[in-house]
Amino acid sequence: MSYPISVCIIAKNEEQHIEECCKRILPYGFEIVLADTGSTDRTIELARKYTDRIYSFKWCDDFAAAKNFALEKASHDWILSLDCDEYIESVDLPALAACQRSHPTAAGRILIRNRFVENGQAACEQVRVSRFANRRCFHFEGAIHEQLVPIGAAPSDSACSAADSERPTSGPAANLKYVYSAPITVLHVGYSGTEEEMAAKSKRNIALLEKELNRHGADPYIYYQLGQSFRKLHDYEKALQYFDLGLAMDVDPALDYVQTMVESYGYTLLDLKRSQDALNLLGVYDVFSKRADFVFLMGLIYMNNGLFEQAVQEFAKAATIEEFAVDGVNSYKAHYNIGVIYECTGNTQEAKAAYRRCGAYEPALKRLKLLS
Repeated sequence: MSYPISVCIIAKNEEQHIEECCKRILPYGFEIVLADTGSTDRTIELARKYTDRIYSFKWCDDFAAAKNFALEKASHDWILSLDCDEYIESVDLPALAACQRSHPTAAGRILIRNRFVENGQAACEQVRVSRFANRRCFHFEGAIHEQLVPIGAAPSDSACSAADSERPTSGPAANLKYVYSAPITVLHVGYSGTEEEMAAKSKRNIALLEKELNRHGADPYIYYQLGQSFRKLHDYEKALQYFDLGLAMDVDPALDYVQTMVESYGYTLLDLKRSQDALNLLGVYDVFSKRADFVFLMGLIYMNNGLFEQAVQEFAKAATIEEFAVDGVNSYKAHYNIGVIYECTGNTQEAKAAYRRCGAYEPALKRLKLLS
């Protein structure tokens, strides 16, 4: 059975990912539309196994322009936008059809699970991003880190005025009520490349973001993305400068990217060995502690300041919070850090108990073996 939904993809030299991306789409009966921006490898050849709707787009350093071109080539108005390194994990088709009926002109935020390696350990971070919408109401804007935004200057109470919660658009934050969670989960493997590949990608992003900044002026979202890009390059001083600029502006703490920017700001201070300065985040604790990631971060900050009792309390609290972005901050990573603190302070029995609560987490199993 086919569904009147088009999956729009842009690509350039993505032979490593394009086939798996298309394979994951096929079982759902969605149309696949590919806009190729100049591939010289086997990307187009491999894509032809799954779709004949392949078009060439002359690259112009503008991701939004390329994605909008793909939208125009689709047969259907309902669009799911994916990158080649994003693989569908699940789609609840009946629930998605219900969303189309109940939110006909709103933006659906799909769940993206970003897979990466941290300290030699596989890790995963999840975030919701608006990627499913009717092209009659939405298009993409932004040369880099492009976002779905409403077409035209619809009134704030219009059904077509939904704003992507990843990036604020013009108009009141109340527009967020027109965004809903779509029953689609996607695995993003683009952060799993080599260090050299990730560095090249970050440098490319920085160049495009700086162009956007020069073109449009101060923008907290662009500052946030610049900070994240410099963090990936381990240039923590530069990252901190951009996070400072972004957080100094009038930002809505309810937006996902603002929450992440605050957390990244805290981690950057720790990377710079400015643990005492990081304690200033206590001033926004009540605003951002609804998510386990921030509470976990506060545990690390206390830990780095030698305030072990407070650190244990924060990690224990993080383990009780349902909402999270990075896997483990409300479970095995929190318990592991409690175990480390107890072990370092000579409380071996409590340390063992904390490590056991980590399940199959390899670092905890190693500590248990050493303590047995």
